Amino acid sequence: MDNQVISRAALYEQVARIGKVVVHPKRIEMLELLCQGERSVEDLAAAVGLKMTTASAHLQVLRQARLVETRREASRVFYRAAGEEACRFMTALADLARARLAEVGQILREIGAGEHGSERVTRQELLARVAAGDVVVLDVRPSREFDAGHIPGAVSLPLEHLEARLGELDPGVEVVAYCRGPLCLLAPQAAAVLSSRGWRARCLEDGMPEWRQAGLPVAVGAGPAASQPQRARSRPKSRPGRAHLTRRDGQPELT
Repeated sequence: MDNQVISRAALYEQVARIGKVVVHPKRIEMLELLCQGERSVEDLAAAVGLKMTTASAHLQVLRQARLVETRREASRVFYRAAGEEACRFMTALADLARARLAEVGQILREIGAGEHGSERVTRQELLARVAAGDVVVLDVRPSREFDAGHIPGAVSLPLEHLEARLGELDPGVEVVAYCRGPLCLLAPQAAAVLSSRGWRARCLEDGMPEWRQAGLPVAVGAGPAASQPQRARSRPKSRPGRAHLTRRDGQPELT
């Protein structure tokens, strides 16, 4: 066997290390969560419903594929996605599954939110609507994920608290909900709850990782939107002193 054949075989063997990650659904779920923000092993295990030892074993496979990185704080180990490349891989995997596997779309329709989850808002439409001041952006992920990175100006209202806090939202203003990505059901479920209560509610076309990958502005930390959800009420479009930022490509930035 010549050196070129040997080298090619060695090359594909290395690429196959990434493939080992996607043979188990829990590893895919873990990577999706880590693309939202850093988590300890304990938190991650609880989030995906695994025992600590099993979760740690799956995380080692992810680490061996260089898709996650770690840091230690005293006796606790924290994991995070290894850069945007790892999250782009997760996005591409979800897109491929939705495009090629009819079963994925069927499951999303069955356990999602029906017609409310299928009506989507594009990122550019959302930017324009927020600049006009006629829409509320609702982040329905857990608050820790909101703190790790969110759309500027979004209100943090985790799905589990949504019904109890509906009084904080103005029913006269359209709501656009978003969550972790195209395979996440939190935003469609939130849209269904809001629609059933009389709100005009839609979902963003994808989630926070795709927003970040598109080079759009990202805010970090709780911020006033999370601590003062009453800001989700309607605002006059011509409100004096409203500041707007602009990105380098000329598109309006959320404030």
